[in-house]
Amino acid sequence: MFSKVFAPVRPVLWFFTAGLLLLSLARLGLSAWKFDAVSQAHGWVPVLLQGVRVDVATMCLLFGLPAVALLLLPAHRLVHMLASAWLATCMALLLLLELATPGFMGEYGLRPNRLFIEYLIYPREVLSTLWHGRPLQLVLAPVVAGAVSWLGWKLSRRLFACRQASAPFWLRAVAAVLVLCLAVLGARSTLGHRPLNPAMVAFSGNPVVNQLPLNSFYALANALRRWTQQEDSAMDLYGALPDEEVIAAVRAASGLPDSAFTNAEIPTLATRTPGYTGKPKNLVIVLEESLGAQFIGHLGGLPLSPNLDRLSDNAWTFTRMYATGTRSVRGIEAVVAGFSPTPAQAVVKQPGAQQDFYTLAQTLEVRGYDTTFYYGGESHFDNMRGFFFGNGFNRVIEQKDYAAPAFIGSWGVSDEDLFARADQEFTRLHAAGKPFFGLVFSSSNHDPFEFPDGRIALYEQPKQTRNNAAKYADHAIGTFFERAMASGYWDDTVFLVVADHDSRVFGQDLVPVGNFHIPALILGAGIEPRRDDRIASQIDLGPTLLSLIGIGDATPMNGRDLSDPSLLGPGRALMQYDGNFAWMQGDDVVVLQPQKPPRQYRYDTASKRLQPEPLQPELARTAHAQALWGSLAYEKGWYRLP
Repeated sequence: MFSKVFAPVRPVLWFFTAGLLLLSLARLGLSAWKFDAVSQAHGWVPVLLQGVRVDVATMCLLFGLPAVALLLLPAHRLVHMLASAWLATCMALLLLLELATPGFMGEYGLRPNRLFIEYLIYPREVLSTLWHGRPLQLVLAPVVAGAVSWLGWKLSRRLFACRQASAPFWLRAVAAVLVLCLAVLGARSTLGHRPLNPAMVAFSGNPVVNQLPLNSFYALANALRRWTQQEDSAMDLYGALPDEEVIAAVRAASGLPDSAFTNAEIPTLATRTPGYTGKPKNLVIVLEESLGAQFIGHLGGLPLSPNLDRLSDNAWTFTRMYATGTRSVRGIEAVVAGFSPTPAQAVVKQPGAQQDFYTLAQTLEVRGYDTTFYYGGESHFDNMRGFFFGNGFNRVIEQKDYAAPAFIGSWGVSDEDLFARADQEFTRLHAAGKPFFGLVFSSSNHDPFEFPDGRIALYEQPKQTRNNAAKYADHAIGTFFERAMASGYWDDTVFLVVADHDSRVFGQDLVPVGNFHIPALILGAGIEPRRDDRIASQIDLGPTLLSLIGIGDATPMNGRDLSDPSLLGPGRALMQYDGNFAWMQGDDVVVLQPQKPPRQYRYDTASKRLQPEPLQPELARTAHAQALWGSLAYEKGWYRLP
């Protein structure tokens, strides 16, 4: 009976297996081609095993629904012809993309991606390029793919011709439901919150190696999906300005003289003189999930932060620091890369930023630093793992790397487990004489707000609330700094504690500026305690931190070094709120909206509201230029090192 029930999908099972074999052989060939890189990354096992995982997901996507249809539809000749055409076409497409991969990877270092799709718009130029550069590949690839398609058609027709007695419809319907469930599970490849994605199988600091577990159909489909999800660039939303005007405005806002910019190909690349001139120090950035100023006592928020309040008395404390956006990836791009926000999704998830996109880790890695991302959850979320490995981070520690965590919630291990592991690593690296840069990203202060019992006196009932989770996050920070201050690495390290964004950002204003207000503290041995009331942005933190640890290497970051005593003025901040962009200079705020004239306001700190003001054309022009910079720098490939 089992054979009768599943007889209609037997051809699909044959092609499913053939597809797995084809993709595995192609991956093995690419890995052999990149033998040294794979071996250096100790990547043979993860490349091949994770590759099978990606291939199974691909086969489920391609053949799951056809299998369900064959179980439900009558065994008619037309049905079998359509199924045969689909099976043969899929096999030919898989082979064609794998045949195109070596040439594309040799040119760009990646599997076929968005650029591959974009090139299809220019067939004449592409065909000409291939004909002059790879004529054999240009001729053989379609011939081989056509031959495979023809053979697939013949094989599938023969398999469908081998008919068996059909099972009753109700049995086939039950089998169809089972096959559908298995196909969905196989395509997702996980029971977690998020389905399989390229970041989930990234494991190396070498972006080429991270491409090998994928297959080219999956890589291209993922690029196409992400492309269709992209928002318009700033130029499309707010209107264009001459590149020279945008560059001039961004350079002027950095506080650097024109003489600091010396690279015509990278307009914001500049060398800064560090404020600290001794042996370069270690750097630790604690990026706090969703911890806005509303939860911080010393910023006028709720009394939920006794530890941060205490630390603020011994730190360089910023009282008017503003996030650039409302998502973690936005905070990451601002704090770790110093990158201005855009109306598109953050560069952490953008295909053009997956390698050679500037981060602090790139500067520090070349100086021999251990560069590690510490996270309690799954690092593939929001493509963090892929972005970090491709841009200077040589290690990622995530949920699977905690042997015996004290507490595990929906978003991974608790903040205490996270900080304990980070402290262990910092202690080990210090003992080995290895300088380090650690990015420690918390996650406990996130819906559904799960944290261990008995750690804090609850602010309110029930336990799992936003306010209680914020208080627990503060408790975990306090515990970490108790360890750090008693450690051997304290005297050689500069620490930053900053939020990625506020917990919830909403309001009646075009840009709810009050909900972009976040805590930021810089502390460590040698950091002079002070309260800094200047307006500042997350993009200022990167240049400031490099100055404080004694590194003056050229970077493309356009933020301000807040430790520079020559830096004058009340400060400025920039914020992206969906399609709206706010430029805050002093308490004057210019808001840009898509396809609308700019509006100007004055930010009232008491009410945390924007009060309408007459528009200053010069300020509006500056805001316009600043709003365009991120999209322009990304699209032109300007945000990199030489």
